[in-house]
Amino acid sequence: MTVEIFSPQSYPQAKPAPVDESLVATPKTRTEFNKLQKRLRRLTGQAIADYNMIEDGDKIMVCLSGGKDSYTMLDILLSLQMSAPIKFEIVAVNLDQKQPNFPEDVLPKYLTERGIPHYILEKDTYSIVKELTPEGKTYCAVCSRLRRGSLYGFAQEIGATKVALGHHRDDIMATLFLNLFHGGKLKAMPPKLLSDDGKNILIRPLAYCEEKDIIKYARYKAFPIIPCNLCGSQENLQRAKINEMLREWGKQHTGRLDSIFTAIQNVAPSQLADRQLFDFESLKANNAAPVAPKDQKRLEMVNLLL
Repeated sequence: MTVEIFSPQSYPQAKPAPVDESLVATPKTRTEFNKLQKRLRRLTGQAIADYNMIEDGDKIMVCLSGGKDSYTMLDILLSLQMSAPIKFEIVAVNLDQKQPNFPEDVLPKYLTERGIPHYILEKDTYSIVKELTPEGKTYCAVCSRLRRGSLYGFAQEIGATKVALGHHRDDIMATLFLNLFHGGKLKAMPPKLLSDDGKNILIRPLAYCEEKDIIKYARYKAFPIIPCNLCGSQENLQRAKINEMLREWGKQHTGRLDSIFTAIQNVAPSQLADRQLFDFESLKANNAAPVAPKDQKRLEMVNLLL
């Protein structure tokens, strides 16, 4: 693995990307952008506060893929960093997985121009993913596992206290339904998580942000988006189908997606059926109400039939 390093000492103050002035040339478009930026800042700040994602003195390793989500996350965190009442460090890290035609100069150029401390890791996980994935299967599982292993290990090397991932509200809901429909599990993506090895705290600052807002924000900022030529090259992915389902629900049923996300935050273990999550075996009635005579007769009849 080759590591290209641009240390924090090289840049006195990292800055968010400027808005594309050609896209905010009128008072109306400028107002729309300002409202959008404030909304993303507010929702990100709210998620950070609700889940105690960032603390004073933290070193946040922002995983930057070159997609709209991670660009937006980095940009909003830099904006919040400038006005936050606490001090925290931001370091961007990109894993160059050696995908064909990957433009290696785009991210270093962007990050250097913005004065953002960053590392570019080079590891040919692309070839490994292609080799290990059976014909007709999706690349996502193997790819994400290899990517996580490389990034989480590097976080330890640089002393990062938190690892920031760019998943947004739509990603969290899509994961819920993927697990429900195909995994037999009722789980999604938590805004904050301890990694399986117990060595990294993972945070998702965009957990409250909608993808449609992120798309608009990335367009206003004119981020140099790098498409994924690995999972993005496969058709009929289950996640894509789930995303389309959610988009249709959002169009046809006002408030449905809000209700779904609220449900993820409002779990009633006793109303499900997970015996590991709730002690059903020890459940007993307390001061049970007396049985009415007619109900008593029905109960006796049921017992006779049994």
